[in-house]
Amino acid sequence: MTRSEHLRLLGGLLRRAETFSRAAVWAGGALTIASVLLISFDVLTRKFLGFNTGGADELSSYAFAISTSWALAFATLQRANVRVDVLYQFLPVRVSALLDWLSMVALAVFMVFLTYYAYEVVQTSWAQKSAANTPLATPLWIPQGLWVLGLAWMCVTVALMLARASAALVTGDLALVKEICGVRSAQEEADEEAAAGERMVKGASA
Repeated sequence: MTRSEHLRLLGGLLRRAETFSRAAVWAGGALTIASVLLISFDVLTRKFLGFNTGGADELSSYAFAISTSWALAFATLQRANVRVDVLYQFLPVRVSALLDWLSMVALAVFMVFLTYYAYEVVQTSWAQKSAANTPLATPLWIPQGLWVLGLAWMCVTVALMLARASAALVTGDLALVKEICGVRSAQEEADEEAAAGERMVKGASA
C-alpha cells in the first residue's frame, strides 16, 4: 500500500470515527435528558403525592458519568477541549504545529493510563460481584462498564487523530496538523457561532 493510500485510509477511518462519536454524543444527551425527566418526576411525586420513585439520584449520577465519557471523543475531534493559548498564538507556525502534535501525544498517554485503571475498577467489581449500597443494589460493573466503553472509544479516536497528525507532520502539511489537533482560532469559533445562529433563524422562520 502506497503512502497516499495509507493517508486516504487514515482519513476515512477518522471520518467514520467522527460519525460514530456524534452518535455517541446523541446517546449521551438522551441519557442526560432521561435523568432530568426522572429527577423531575421524583420531585413532583414527592411534593404532591407523598412518595418517591427511589434511585433517581443514583441513576442520574450513572447517566452523568456515562454521557461524559461518551462525549469525550467528539469533543476532542471538534477541538472543544480547553487549552491555554496565551503564548501559543504568538509562536511560529512550525513550532505551534509541533506543540499541537505533542499535546495530542500527551492526551493519548493520559487516556491510556486512565482507561487501563478504569478497566481494572470494572474487573474488580465484576470479580467481587460488587453492588451499590442503595435500594436498587445496582451491579456496579454495568454503569462502570458503560463508562469505560466511552473511555476506550476515546483512546481509539485519539490514536487515529495522532496517526493522521503524525503523517501530516512528516509530510510537512502543517495546516492539517493544526486542523486535527490545533487550538481553534477566534475566527473559527465566530464562524461556527454565526452558522449556528443562521440555522436557528432558518428553523424559526420555517
